[in-house]
Amino acid sequence: MRINKYLAECGVCSRRKADELVKEGRVSVNKKVVREVGTDVDETKDVVFVDGKKVVRVTHYDYLLFYKPKNCVTTLNEDNDNKSGRKKTDKELEEIKNRTEKLASKGIVEEVKEHSKPRKIITDFIGDDYKNKRLYPVGRLDYDSEGLLLLTNDGDLTYKLTHPSSEIPKTYVVKIEGTIEESDLAALRKGVTVDGVKYGRSKVKITGIEKVKDTKKAVIDPKDVLAREAIECNEDTSGVFTRLEVIIFEGKNREIRRMFEAVEKKVVFLKRVAIGELRLGGLARGAYRPLNESEIAYLYAIANKIQQPIER
Repeated sequence: MRINKYLAECGVCSRRKADELVKEGRVSVNKKVVREVGTDVDETKDVVFVDGKKVVRVTHYDYLLFYKPKNCVTTLNEDNDNKSGRKKTDKELEEIKNRTEKLASKGIVEEVKEHSKPRKIITDFIGDDYKNKRLYPVGRLDYDSEGLLLLTNDGDLTYKLTHPSSEIPKTYVVKIEGTIEESDLAALRKGVTVDGVKYGRSKVKITGIEKVKDTKKAVIDPKDVLAREAIECNEDTSGVFTRLEVIIFEGKNREIRRMFEAVEKKVVFLKRVAIGELRLGGLARGAYRPLNESEIAYLYAIANKIQQPIER
């Protein structure tokens, strides 16, 4: 068995992350460090270690639906750079500067934040009963974004759900500054290229326009929960804003924000509300719940490209 598949099945991490661990020299087999991602292991006689800790196969998989709040890093590793408040390298600062200048030339102002204090991570919200189960996120959400995030120790399922060929639809509520032309919507639906990176097709539709002097005093339909949340989370206090529903079929880094950058629009609110038919529902920010058997079966089905609705 390939070592990345073995580590995933043992609930250590996803296959992609396992490849990274191997390349970084953090994995050893029979006390010998391995650096080849194609290394095979025989679990009947080989002993595998990650960061000096013996890997033991998971006997029970857990699946959680988590509402990641804004200003939370998508990781469960308490020793990661974000948690320790690591300062950015000169190269990272230069890349941020170049990116900021490029956006500024288009009239888009992107705030660059230095984090002098440790930032919250998923572990800060998960109860003790799950902290030792080696759960990890299926995909990710940006630090400034919020919404539905799956957590599991089922590496094989994670691999299939996040593989580029899966094309599982992910639905977002998006709020941008100003209005947007139909030609820009058409470009987003077809797919755009930003800095040489191709972002594929998407479904985009306008769900509302807000014209307010003060977003904190905006009058909206009390039944429109998503609109209320968008206003509550908006850092700006005045102007015209457009709310949209966006469905994407990939999962590239900061995909939606960069899609809208391509048409010179700034995203001020971004929330994932669904992965396929699995929806966030009324879960509170920072809260989580275990998936039921029907929801787990549904995830396995879409991971294997089988059409199967969630039994309600």
